[in-house]
Amino acid sequence: MLLHSLCALNDGAVNSLEEISALIERRNSEIAFDIKTVPFSRLDNWIIDENGSLKHSSGKFFSVEGIEVEMDYRMPLRWTQPIVNQCEIGYLGIIATELNGVLHFLMQMKVEPGNINHVQVSPTLQATRSNFRQAHHGRKPFYLDYFENASPREIIVDQLQSESGSYFLRKRNRNIVIMVDGGVKVHEDFCWMTAGQVKALMQLNNKVNMEARSVFSLLNPRRLALPFRGAHKLSSFGKSLLLPARTDHSVHSMDNLLSWITGIKARCDLTVRPCPINKMTDWRITEDEIVHRDNKYFKILGIKVSIASREVASWCQPVIKPVQNYLCAFVIKEFHGVPHFIVQAKPECGNYDVVELAPTVQCLTGNDEKSTLNVPFFDYVRNAPPALILHDTLQSEEGGRFYHAQNRYMLVMADESFPTEIPEGYAWMSLRQVYTFLRFTNFVNIEARSLIASLPYTPMNSQT
Repeated sequence: MLLHSLCALNDGAVNSLEEISALIERRNSEIAFDIKTVPFSRLDNWIIDENGSLKHSSGKFFSVEGIEVEMDYRMPLRWTQPIVNQCEIGYLGIIATELNGVLHFLMQMKVEPGNINHVQVSPTLQATRSNFRQAHHGRKPFYLDYFENASPREIIVDQLQSESGSYFLRKRNRNIVIMVDGGVKVHEDFCWMTAGQVKALMQLNNKVNMEARSVFSLLNPRRLALPFRGAHKLSSFGKSLLLPARTDHSVHSMDNLLSWITGIKARCDLTVRPCPINKMTDWRITEDEIVHRDNKYFKILGIKVSIASREVASWCQPVIKPVQNYLCAFVIKEFHGVPHFIVQAKPECGNYDVVELAPTVQCLTGNDEKSTLNVPFFDYVRNAPPALILHDTLQSEEGGRFYHAQNRYMLVMADESFPTEIPEGYAWMSLRQVYTFLRFTNFVNIEARSLIASLPYTPMNSQT
């Protein structure tokens, strides 16, 4: 059923893709919002402690703190930086049901303060523990009861997954998909969509938010898609990814890949210690921002927010505003007819388990070209001809904590001259093997999950 849904745009869909796109544009014009930057001293209900950390007066939600990092992986490094500490585990939940014989997902048209284009397609439920326990004294999020009371037979996916290890300190969310029998009331700003429609929107810039991409990456079509309805609509690339192979032609066994990633985790030394923000090296603190002295990486700002459609209509908070954007890309090469992805073992200071599996390229771009000179495969991806590019979009990062953050996401096929031997710290993996790692916590990072969710299974011209 899921494979048929992956192919379904308007065939059997409750709402056409054109109707969904029109709804997004209409709500963008209708929802009243006002977002402005303000000095830290004007952040209502936020305090600056003696260390310079920004904390909510309730002790809930999140804080912005300083850390000192020591990492020894390939070479020793040491630095200080601000980081978001949000130890709460929130919900990223999607309700699914069968309508017209096609699996549909209840998606939300959600405005986040940091979104570039305001309204983006989001999970049914996207809420921190402070939010759904109403620490803000607003209303409960819609559909919370479905997830809190879900029975084991209703649960399709239920995993803890990480978020943005360069910016968040050990942050994880509960990614959960539940199947219900029907009778779900559709509130304003919610809409039934097929997986094919969500994936079609992922081929466009900034239409589907990071949280929805994370949850959709965990829906493994090869485990959930029996019978294989809709297979005739797949592209040749989609068939090579999804249809069952008679034999396993993976370059490496799962045992070898597990040993590879475990060995890297064991060899990578990472120490993260608290460091007062007002004593961090290389960072300047003003009344309006916390910024690197060379204006690199990111800065911390304060914003005042008014959004009519939210559980609380107005509030203040600090946000991360990137100064440099990331390029995140998988290079894909076929071995014996099976597409393989170059997966990178990447340590990040906020990772719960030090090292996670990342895209082939995940690096900062922008005001420091020298920083990309020694990044493996960067030049190949950046200079790839259009014929080899399967996916190339700008996608927003988490709009609740980031302000106007978007990164470039790409899927690039390897040409005939591309080497099969790759550097230490990189490995070839089939999609089946990536999905195996996705079944567990703390293995695959959010950037890789975003790209896996965006894989185009149908011909590109059918996604418009």
